[in-house]
This record gives sequence, structure tokens and C-alpha cells, in this order.
Amino acid sequence: MAETNALHTTPLDALHVALGARMVPFAGYSMPVQYSAGVMKEHLHTRAAAGLFDVSHMGQVAIRPKSGDLADAALALETLVPVDVAGLKEGRQRYAVFTGSDGGILDDLMIANRGDHLFLVVNAACKEQDIAHLRAGLEASCEVEPLTDRALLALQGPAAEAALATLNPAVAEMRFMDARALDLLGAACIVSRSGYTGEDGYEISVPADTAEKLAKALLALETVEPIGLGARDSLRLEAGLCLYGNDIDTTTTPVEGALEWSMQKVRKAGGDREGGFPGADVILKQLAEGATRRRVGLLPEGRAPVRGGTSLFAEAEGGAPVGTVTSGGFGPTLEAPVAMGYVPAELAGSGTRLFAEVRGKRLAVTVTPLPFVTPGYKRR
Repeated sequence: MAETNALHTTPLDALHVALGARMVPFAGYSMPVQYSAGVMKEHLHTRAAAGLFDVSHMGQVAIRPKSGDLADAALALETLVPVDVAGLKEGRQRYAVFTGSDGGILDDLMIANRGDHLFLVVNAACKEQDIAHLRAGLEASCEVEPLTDRALLALQGPAAEAALATLNPAVAEMRFMDARALDLLGAACIVSRSGYTGEDGYEISVPADTAEKLAKALLALETVEPIGLGARDSLRLEAGLCLYGNDIDTTTTPVEGALEWSMQKVRKAGGDREGGFPGADVILKQLAEGATRRRVGLLPEGRAPVRGGTSLFAEAEGGAPVGTVTSGGFGPTLEAPVAMGYVPAELAGSGTRLFAEVRGKRLAVTVTPLPFVTPGYKRR
């Protein structure tokens, strides 16, 4: 990745500029926040057809077992994450979190079994510390290799399958969370059927020198439009997906963050490989007894967006704050504001009415199940 004025650029930087993107600093990179269509149209296009996102700022890492036996790498990685890595089949991918000794979340990531190695995708803002964390934890048994010569594209939306199938029909056979090595325009790519929008779609790891050619081929299709970070954020919010640093961080546990679904039975109490990850005592206790607070969906009444950092109250007047909004904005699909935040467990039930303080006024919000939109994932 190139570096200009202390900001890194992705292999698609020139293409973004040519497409009229508004570029902003994000996690140390110059990234497109939106194109000429604007956030609202980009968001709705992704829900209706297919959107192409540049997510090359994220970290891609290969974990290779020194023994040559992938089981050794999987079991080693299980000492850092509370998920079943050893049971992850070749060609499959799984969501995970790195946990700290107090049960807090250091980052969230994707883990794919590539047969002879594990392929990880980590967040851009955390990738240097994540790589250091991986090396410190795994150096005795694994080689940790940052893949700095690859770009990462996401093709998302109901038309994503048909669009990508024009380059390789095999993508149509994949189901949600499959991860395969596939040829696209002569380049060796790693394609997973996953994403960050709540829609069906793919994430494509591609050699950096082929990224622009691949992006242009997809954008040449009538159904595909370029989508910036602005719409990526509103899409993931509607899908109830966490943004690291906002909705989850070192002060939140997987149980508080409503991410216990990501922990498989084998790592929980009574499982064959119970615990053995940082913060296991805290997290397993919370799984058994419940956490004192919980991440929930929030639907504000009226049209005013309720942004991250807004205080939540139990009453329309008086009293101390009981919770905080962590992400919020307008949901173009719902044509209404949506938000997520943390509230005490006793106030986390669906239908609970709370109040968000916006510009000195308290606006009613209702706790609502996540996600706000029905996922379009192709599971079979």
C-alpha cells in the first residue's frame, strides 16, 4: 500500500478519484466516503442490486503451522479467541473476536480454513496490534504472515451472485460463509460468501496488481455501482452488525455485546475444549449468569437521528443516564432513524421505552430486536 501525506492509499485510489469519490481519512487510509450518487442512493442500490466496496484497508493475515498440521494452528489460535477453530472445515469461514484477560474485545475478525493455513481478515484500525498479538501468542507453533500485496473488495446485494458469476460461474455454488480459492480474470483470488451489509454477497481477496482490473470489470455491469464508507456504515447498522471501536471494544465482553452466538458449544462450559482463551472466567460466568448490560437495537420515534455517544434515560424527565447509544443514524431502507446501544439487562427487553437526550431534549426510543432488516444470506 502506498503512503501519501501520512495517509495510506489502497490499490484502487486512482479509480476512486476517477469515479468522483469524496475521499476522507479513515483508519490511516484515504478512503471514499461516497461517490456522486450520494450515501442514500448508494445504500438503496446495494439493497436492490449490487454495490462494490473497496475494503483494502483491512488486514489480511495467513497463519501457517510450523508442523505442517493445520490442527496445530487451529488449536493455537483457540488460545486467543473463544470460538471453535479446530472444528472449522476446509473451505469454511467463521466470525470471531480476540478477547483480553478481563473478557473485553480487542478486535473482531474473520477466520477461514484454507486447507494448509488459516486466512484471517482483521480491522484496519487494529491490524498492527492484532498482528503483534498473533505473533506473541502463536510464534512457538505458527508463522504469522501479513498479506500486504493483496487488495480486498466486497460485492454486496441481491445481484452480487449474478454479477460475480460472469467472471467465474463457480461462485453461484457457494453458500453463506464458504471461502474458496477461485480464478477471477486470471488472478488467484480468495472469495468468501459473506459481507458487512446484511445482504448476500462476496468478499474478494485479490492480488493488488489485479484489483483495479477486477473492480472495473464488475463496475462495467449494469447492476453494479461503487459504494463508499458512508453507505457501508448505514447498511451494517440496519443489519445490526457491530463496528469495532463503537459498538464493541476493550470495555465490552462478547456477552454484553450480544455476540454469544459466535461462541460454539465446544468452547463453553461443559464443552470438550471449554475455556482456554483470555478472559474465559469472566465470559463463561456471564454466559451462565447473564451480564449486567446488553447491546440492543433502538428505534427512535420521529425522524431525528440519534447518534453514537447519546445518553439514554429511563424516564422522560430527571434521573441519571442508564445507557449509551453506540451507533445511530438514518436507515434509508426503513425510511426512519435506527440505533444500537447498551442498556441495563433489566431494560433490554423488546418493547422497553427509553429516552435519548438529543440537543437538550429527550426523545422516546424503543428497544427492538436486531437486525432491523431481514438478512439476504444464501445459507443453502
